[in-house]
Amino acid sequence: MHPDTNQPFQIVNAHKLYNEFIDKASQEQQQEKIKELYENMIIEPVYDMCFEDGEYLYMVDFILNEAPSNFKNLEKLIEDIETENINEAIIDALNKSSKLLSTEIETTVCVFPTVEEDVPAMVNVGSGKIIALYNEFYSEEEFKASIAHEYHHSVWTEKFFQPEDTSTVLDNLVFEGKAVVFERLVYPESSYTIPIYPSYILVFWEMIEPDLYKEDLERSLEILIGSGNLPYLYGYSEGYKMVKSYLDKNPDLKPIEWLGRSADEIIEEGEYLSNYR
Repeated sequence: MHPDTNQPFQIVNAHKLYNEFIDKASQEQQQEKIKELYENMIIEPVYDMCFEDGEYLYMVDFILNEAPSNFKNLEKLIEDIETENINEAIIDALNKSSKLLSTEIETTVCVFPTVEEDVPAMVNVGSGKIIALYNEFYSEEEFKASIAHEYHHSVWTEKFFQPEDTSTVLDNLVFEGKAVVFERLVYPESSYTIPIYPSYILVFWEMIEPDLYKEDLERSLEILIGSGNLPYLYGYSEGYKMVKSYLDKNPDLKPIEWLGRSADEIIEEGEYLSNYR
């Protein structure tokens, strides 16, 4: 619990469940048996704390329904995980995040190990639920900043998510842009994994502008990660610059005040489109 705000936090070290699972799963030949062990020994014990009632459960389908297979590398990773250091980093990130943006619910961070290359580093499952997929490449700075990023998503979801609402590509860019801005407010001196491209390159903008008002999650993800000819994580960079332009014109706003501002309001009041005209 944060000593100043009295906001409750919870850490679930799910990685501690894996050694016994690996011992038993390594003896099985049938994938169905391995999946059953995974569900019973890893997912079921933590489901209520880490996943239940998550607004974005579809984002963690790969965790819930895909048992790991690279047991040797996974076992080595788990041996190298320093639980105390991880917990200290999580507490630091949650404490600093909650001082800038408070929440009325408990925030739970669940730590799972991963040796896969094509999975996100962290996922917000919904209000009060953050999944940290720990891998061997994490630095402490990156880990903390990522927690702050997902914490922002968690609080936004708690306060503004409506199941019937739909999101455009622009909404999703601004949604991620807000979280990038927030993580940099929490850790202003940190090094980051999200590159921010300072130039306004018209050729890239023209690739995404026709899609901005489409309700298309797949296209949103393509732009965010930088698919095709777009730069790496281009959508995160554009989203960040949209929000930053807005905040430069409204420097006295606190995070709770711009948390729920619409994407249209962000780019219009920030005069963002003028950068491409």
